[in-house]
Order: sequence, then C-alpha cells, then structure tokens
Amino acid sequence: MRRIRIVVAYDGTEFHGWQVQPGLPTVQGWLEKVAAEIEGAPVKVHGSGRTDAGVHALGQVAAFSIRNPIPCSNLRKAMNRLLPRAIRVLEASEAAQDFHPRYHAHSKTYEYRIWREEVCPPHRRLYLCHFPYPLHEERMMELAPLFEGEHDFSAFAAADERDELGGSKVRRIFESRMRREGAELVFRVRGSGFLKHMVRMMAGALVEAGKGNLRREEFQARLEPGFAGKAGPAMPASGLFLVSVEYES
Repeated sequence: MRRIRIVVAYDGTEFHGWQVQPGLPTVQGWLEKVAAEIEGAPVKVHGSGRTDAGVHALGQVAAFSIRNPIPCSNLRKAMNRLLPRAIRVLEASEAAQDFHPRYHAHSKTYEYRIWREEVCPPHRRLYLCHFPYPLHEERMMELAPLFEGEHDFSAFAAADERDELGGSKVRRIFESRMRREGAELVFRVRGSGFLKHMVRMMAGALVEAGKGNLRREEFQARLEPGFAGKAGPAMPASGLFLVSVEYES
C-alpha cells in the first residue's frame, strides 16, 4: 500500500466546503470519487483541515492510500483530467505510511482580502469581500498583531459539532498582519491551528475596530478566557483563502 500526499488548489464558490456531505458537492467528495475511480476501490482522502462553503485554497494538503502503482506525476495528471476545473492537484508525491496531513501539520497560513474601492471588478467578486465604506485602516494594522501569541479563541469560534468533545480552544498565532495591496486590504495570519470561522471572525473584529466600534481594550478583552459572547460578525467566506500548510522538514 502506498501513501500519497497531494497539494490541492480550489475555487470554493460552487462547493459546500471541504468535508463530504451526502448529496452535496464538496472538495473532499470529489477527490475521493476521482481517487476511487483510479484505484478501482473506495479511497478515503484526509485533509489538513476543513474549509467552509465558499472558502478557497491555494495550497490545501491531503493524503490517501492506494495500491495502484501509477507514478505520482501520472497520478496528478489523471486526477486533474477527472476533477472539475474548480479543483486542481498541484503536486503529488510519496509519503510515509503514517503521514497525516492534519495531525502532522506545524502551521497553516490564511489570507482574508477586502476590496476597498467603490467599484469591485466583476471578475474578482467571488474572491474578495467588497467593503467600500470608511475604515480606519491604520488602526486595523496596529491591532492585527495583538492576535499573536497563545490565546483562548472561544469568542472567535462558531458552534461546531466537535464542541461536545470538550477540546481546548486555545491556539497559538505565529504571525498576524494587515497590509494594503493596491485597492485591497489583506489580513494574513499564520497559526498552529484554527477553529470554525475563526479567521473570518478575526477579520470581522478588525473591521469593527476600523469602523470605530471597538476600542483597543475592548478588542483585547475578546482574547481573554471567559469573554461572554462572540468577538464580532464573521466576514463573508468569499474573501478567505487557505494559502499553505507547513510541516516540519
């Protein structure tokens, strides 16, 4: 049995997220369908994590086991021939038998993109959040690094079916920055792991601060254990990209 590691990019617009859902198109569902067709038997594909409906990926990592001796370069080509155009396997390689893309990940990097001008180019509308209204962008840039370090992100997490397992919602953020790129305001964050809707709610809190609705101390309070309520609204899924997943070399 071979363990195959793949790097996948996808436009999440037409999918109901990563995770398989009966009767709905998902990225994991498509990858398992295509891998099974090549293998001639059911194949379980594990991802580095779940992305929500409408969220995009530039470098999602996944893995599966097969017996088919097809070379990795040909496997990548075969999968791309069978996949919808909105999903592409960028890389395929042999991995250790015990490799798991989620449990072995060291960190993940996300970007959230906000279009700031009055008119959003129509060909970009599915890959941005259009927000042409006044924002104190300098304040947002000053507050973004406050996410760095180890914090309880309970206030930045949507309800999840895994909550009943009682897992910790403490996460370590290695880097958190907001910058301007032309007409776009880009929030880039790299951390040990992320909760459901966490990055979208982090971006939402920054936007609330930029609108003048959150003072610095109120912003910081949302990172304290026991904060009552949620940090703020989750920004639309269309602006979020999973940029990369990093592993120890």
